[in-house]
Amino acid sequence: MLISDLRQRLRALGANPAHESRVLRLWLHSLPLTGGKRPLEGWLPKAVLEALPGLMADLDGLVALRSEHPGSDGVSARLLLGLTDGQTVETVLLPRDGVCVSSQVGCAVGCAFCMTGTEGLIRQVGSAEIVAQVVMARRKNARLKKVVFMGMGEPSHNLANVMDAITLLGREGGFAHKQLVFSTVGDERAFAALNAAEVKPALALSLHTSDADKRAELLPRAPRIAPQDLVDAADAYARASGYPIQYQWTLLDGVNDGPEELDGIVRLLQGRYGLLNMIPFNSAPGLPFMRPSWDRARAIAAELSRRGVLTKLRDSAGQEVDGGCGQLRAREAVGRPAKVVRIHAPGR
Repeated sequence: MLISDLRQRLRALGANPAHESRVLRLWLHSLPLTGGKRPLEGWLPKAVLEALPGLMADLDGLVALRSEHPGSDGVSARLLLGLTDGQTVETVLLPRDGVCVSSQVGCAVGCAFCMTGTEGLIRQVGSAEIVAQVVMARRKNARLKKVVFMGMGEPSHNLANVMDAITLLGREGGFAHKQLVFSTVGDERAFAALNAAEVKPALALSLHTSDADKRAELLPRAPRIAPQDLVDAADAYARASGYPIQYQWTLLDGVNDGPEELDGIVRLLQGRYGLLNMIPFNSAPGLPFMRPSWDRARAIAAELSRRGVLTKLRDSAGQEVDGGCGQLRAREAVGRPAKVVRIHAPGR
């Protein structure tokens, strides 16, 4: 279901924009249909009021919890959610009251270090299905205050649905624009859409290397945009929107953690309006990469900070349950082999 389908359904019942907004807020905040300070009876059109229980049941059925995998921190958890056609996506409850949602079933970018990309793109996730992931997360954590579009899929490849979801969450969902984070490998269409958007989210740019040739190996079907040009475009959006960019860097032992890469990071990011999130690789069966030691990762982050690049070292939720992005879905798909990708790593 798309958000536009939901609006059209309401309009066919006689709802005006104010009615639509009220109904959408009821869903987004899991509010009761009866009682409260502003009762619906006498305000909503009779046809809308009568259809409301069935409509909410349909919205609640957009995603179903298939399995839940709590993290050892007692806060984070990875959720495997079933969609109405039997496909599954992963949603992650994050520390500090955040949620990471999926925008596609599978992914066409094929990042060599990501389990999601091993099966390619299966289908887009509808805008209402994206929002339904947030609704489920809010029911598990009423304090939810941040939504990041960093789960399965590349948001710029499902741009209309993702931007529709962001607009709804920013208008009726109660989220400040900077609490919505659009993550991308970098795409000219995404930069254009973000700059023109009514609700302008914060931006996270998946960089992973400062070397264009290595980036083409690690992200084989990402747009061929030079790292320098990507950072320039991201920095321009950051300064226009007022939200610092989050540059994402999956740290791969022996691949993108050497002195030449650190020099490249300093060259690209020193003086930029943003920060570098460095995330040690979440080991996955069938993928040919290693996770560096935490001490090594911490030393790299400290060196970059000393050299003028604000760097935060982050761990990936789900290590203890083999729950890196795409792994829960892959484990459920019995008999579906994972593709093995070989990437040149110096010294290996």
